[in-house]
Amino acid sequence: MNTKILRLNKAGVPVSWLTREQTATLLVKDLVIWSLGSTVIEMHGGYNRRGVQSILRLPSIIACHGKVHTECFDPPLENKFLFRRDKNICLYCGEQFIVADLSRDHVQPLSKGGRDIWTNVVTSCRRCNNRKADRVPEHANMQLLAIPFVPNQYEFLYLSNHNVLADQMEFLSARFSRHIQLG
Repeated sequence: MNTKILRLNKAGVPVSWLTREQTATLLVKDLVIWSLGSTVIEMHGGYNRRGVQSILRLPSIIACHGKVHTECFDPPLENKFLFRRDKNICLYCGEQFIVADLSRDHVQPLSKGGRDIWTNVVTSCRRCNNRKADRVPEHANMQLLAIPFVPNQYEFLYLSNHNVLADQMEFLSARFSRHIQLG
């Protein structure tokens, strides 16, 4: 089972995905201050003297004690997150591809002063990337189908887990910017 538990800080901001073992440890150490969602995993422990087995129920979302960081969130730029942000769609031709047929394209090429940042990269199929070459889209007679954006913390947590549960998705998507549309 690959189910992950969404960990929030005490202010309700998503921090990370946890394994069931990490979640169980936080629960038994009494570090969880509140939880949301339904029970997604039941862990069965030992038996007491009366023959009753202990059961630990893990909710899909937990909030823990700890420092609330107020600095700006800076998601790492990796192709797996970029392709998922763009839904494996080439932002030049509009077709959807498997990951092996995709590449990262710099809208403003690096050789022309562009930077390797979220707002300057898009998912591109290899054919379109080769056609655009070392030019801006306008000089290659190509149109960009969407504006590249930096995912916020909620969007990034969604992008970093391929098995988001329904109540986790409901929590995260309520805080998505208008850029990510589900469906």
